[in-house]
Order: sequence, then C-alpha cells, then structure tokens
Amino acid sequence: MGEIAIRARHVSKVFGQSRVLDDVEFELRRGEVLCLAGENGCGKSTLIKIINGVYKPEPGIEFTFGDETLSAISPIEARSRGIHVIWQDLALFPHLTVAENIVFDDYVAKPWRPISYKDALTQSREIIQQFGLDLDPMARVEDLSIAHRQLVAICRVLRAGASIIFMDEPTASLTYKEVQTLLGITRSLAAKGISIVLVSHRLVEVLDVCQRVTVLRNGKLVGTYPTEGMTQARLSTLMTGLELEQTPRAETHTGAPVLELKNLSREGEFENISFTLHRGEILGLTGLLGAGRTEIAHTIFGMTQPTSGQLLKEGQPLTLRSNRDAVRHRIAYLSEDRLNLGLVQNQSINMNTAVTVLPRLEKPRFFLSPQRIKALTAHWIEQLKTKVSDAELAVSSLSGGNQQRIALAKWLATEPEVLILDCPTIGVDVGAKAGIFDIIRNLADQGMAIILISDEAGEIWMNADRALVLREGRIYSEVIPAETTEEALEAIINA
Repeated sequence: MGEIAIRARHVSKVFGQSRVLDDVEFELRRGEVLCLAGENGCGKSTLIKIINGVYKPEPGIEFTFGDETLSAISPIEARSRGIHVIWQDLALFPHLTVAENIVFDDYVAKPWRPISYKDALTQSREIIQQFGLDLDPMARVEDLSIAHRQLVAICRVLRAGASIIFMDEPTASLTYKEVQTLLGITRSLAAKGISIVLVSHRLVEVLDVCQRVTVLRNGKLVGTYPTEGMTQARLSTLMTGLELEQTPRAETHTGAPVLELKNLSREGEFENISFTLHRGEILGLTGLLGAGRTEIAHTIFGMTQPTSGQLLKEGQPLTLRSNRDAVRHRIAYLSEDRLNLGLVQNQSINMNTAVTVLPRLEKPRFFLSPQRIKALTAHWIEQLKTKVSDAELAVSSLSGGNQQRIALAKWLATEPEVLILDCPTIGVDVGAKAGIFDIIRNLADQGMAIILISDEAGEIWMNADRALVLREGRIYSEVIPAETTEEALEAIINA
C-alpha cells in the first residue's frame, strides 16, 4: 500500500433526471499508474471533471489529500494541488512552437508578464531533457506526429507542476512502437512519484502498464482490482456485466469471388498487392500503422488511383475515378476518422444516415422527402439496434458506439456488396465493440464481402476468416485465425 495521493468519497452527480454517478469512491496512490475503465457513458469523464473541479458534485462528497479533507474543490484548487488532465484532443496550439506550448500556462497565470522567447526555449529544454524526450522546442506543433504532440502535452502539464495526471485515450491513434514509447514514459513518470490515471479501451495496454484498475458501470463503482492476474476477458466482464466470447470466428462457407486485386500498386504507398475477396467472407487487413492498410482501402474505394496493377469486380476489370464510381459499383468504405470524415457532427441523426442516398429520397420537383428520410433512419436504427432518443438530435449527442452504428448505417443504406471497415471500433468501448462485431459477422453471414482493417490482433483473430499482414506496403504473411492463436498473430504483426 503506497501513500494516498487523492481519495474522493461519496461522489454523486445528477444531470436533470439522470444520475450519472452514484456514491462512487475513487482512490489514487502516489507514483501509481491506475486505469479508470468502463463503457462509454459509465461516468468516467464526469468523475474526472469532478476531481478536476470542472463539475460541482452533489452534496456529501469528501476529498482527501494526505491528512487534509475538503468538501469541495475548484479548478484553481485542483491545479494548485497538481491535478491535470490531458484530454484526447490534447488542447494544443498548432500554430505555436513546442516551447511556446510547453510554457503557455506561465503566461496565462501572469498575462502582464512580457513574453521572453529565450526563457521559453530554456525552460522547455529543461523539462524535455529532464525526462529524456525526443522533442525539438523550435518545431511547430502542427508539423508533429500525434505521438510527439502527446509528448508536448505531457511536458506542458509537467512544467505546470503536475503530480497527478489523467490521460484520456492517449494511445488511440499511435503506432505499436509509439505506444510502447508512451507507456515507457508513463512508467518513468510514475517512478518519479507522479500519479497517472489512464482512460483506455485498449485492455492489453491497461494490463501491461497499470498496477490497479477501477471499474465503473452505469455510474456505480464495480470495484478496484490489481491488474496482476487480471485477464482481458475478466476485465471485459467487469465492465459490461456480460460474458463476452473470446474465440475465433466459427467456420464459414464463403461464396464466389466478388473483388480481386492483381499486383495493385500505388507509388510510395503500397506495392504488388494481390488477393481475392469472396462473398460472405471477412478478410482482415492488419499490420502496424503506416503499413499501407488505409491506402489500399482508399484505392479500392476510388479515392486514389493505382499507378499499376488491376482491380476486378466479379471477374470484370474495374476502373474507379472517384468514390462515386465505387458506390455505383456497390463498394462502401467506413473511414477510421469517424469524427471528421465519417459523420457530420452538428447534423441530425436523420441526415447523417440518409446522406449517401439522398437522390433516392427525393419527392417531385427535387425536394427531399422528410418522411422517406425518417423511415430510412428508423429502419437502420432498428436493424443495428442503435440507442437513439430522437433522430432529429445532432449525431454528436450519441455515444461513440452508437455514432459508429449510424456511420455504418449510412453505408449500408447504399446496399453494398463489398464493405470496407477501417478500424471500426476506434474510441468505442468493449461492450459496444462486441455489438458492432456481431453486426459485421451477421452481414457476412448474409453474403456481404467485408474487408476489416485493424491494428488490434484480437479483433482480427476473433472476427476474420483470413488475415493478410502488411508491412511497409507489401503483404508479409497470410494467416487463418482459426488455425493459430491470438498471441501468435500479434507476434507476426509486431515482428
């Protein structure tokens, strides 16, 4: 048992008629890496915002810092005690340099103080060197990779005196190598006495780096458990209350070839890609980020043109000059970037569902039929078991899992024969993932040909009939998940 960094007891929060948190207890030890786990909507973000002083909790809460107990905390009080949050969007200033971002809080605290770029460089270099990070203080943040932006955000809170850091989905967009680097930095910070709270849906990383995991479900505390001896399956059950199956996809009977790639290449992105996709098949495309997975998908969907090779559909040569051509040939592509490319966040659920088939929903004189739009949306909400209170609300009002179902519905409305799914569970919790993969398997069972792109070995192992492992734009290996183990597949991906 280490020294307690912070303890919050009797944490409750009500929004309108909804009790988001119900008498939750949270404890974090000095120099500990703790995971805060739970499905989307379980109350994780609300708990963080209460501890950070952003939300005012219901009466009765107790904050304990060492021997001191408080009944309330403000954002200023939280920061003075070293509590900082690095949200998933990082909240950096892309047009400013690394050094300016790192010392930015100094100038917010003292806006009358003249800005000294020399001091900013000196101070930022000190914090970068102290933790042995690979950062150029003169570089503009907009020119950095996501992984390096993460490091800038960490340096900024360290410069501000952080002793407790909450990290929201820090590895969601990182390569395997970048993830390992970030987890190593997390361990280094903990060794220096800084307490870290990770919020992550990637359970394998949680079990690798965290000492304990606190699980919330439906706004209530399930419990806090040591990660030693914990399995992904047990943690999934604690989070959802369900026994989630962890086995490869059952034997399937695939049909005739529907899509074929013959030595397809695009200069600088991928080379000599050949495979055949059959009706009713789920073909996994996996490999580390940057291996060429998404680039291949973009070419199949007509967003980019190959420099050589051939694409065939049902044995006939296929030339796609745009994604509109692809849709006409009944090929659909669900982007990995749900927030920016998959959905229009401020538009209604109705319009997001109907956007791909608007010409079909016109009434006379080229006006859209609200009735047809509503009927289409209602159909797919029911088919995909999407939780929607009002389809006129903005799609941003939905949880990550339900947003992904609407993004999927948008493409299923085009009645595709080939469906490309690019990392369809990014930012989606473990329970919602299981529901989405149930939908994908059912679509394949009905004869749809599916390409599933993922860098998570477990997703490919449990859902694909075949898996092609890519490396540096080439097919490195072909694996039949039912004939191997998840660990063996992961070793091939990361070799």
